[in-house]
Amino acid sequence: QVQLVESGGGLVQPGGSLRLSCTASGFPFRFADMAWYRQAPGKEREWVASITSGSGSTIYADSVKGRFTISRDNARNTVYLQMNSLKAEDTAVYSCKAHWGRSEYWGQGTQVTVSS
Repeated sequence: QVQLVESGGGLVQPGGSLRLSCTASGFPFRFADMAWYRQAPGKEREWVASITSGSGSTIYADSVKGRFTISRDNARNTVYLQMNSLKAEDTAVYSCKAHWGRSEYWGQGTQVTVSS
């Protein structure tokens, strides 16, 4: 059974940091490309960042470039999103996605709220 479980969300003040984790099971994680998405209230889901299997190449949305870092630990079947210099507009439910072969898997999401 495939599972993606996110954690690490919460309430943080503007300018603060959070690290999200997404732990996977039920498929060969090291062969999967991984990504983070987010969805703010009343808005469409937005792609945030991706990391490939193998070389671990990364790419970011312009809105988070220079502030967020995606990484992975294949030994722990986990992908991370380090979020620094958080802004109110980063408030959203953050979800991870795995792309393996022809299949895509999603986690349930974790809430991030940036507010003073």
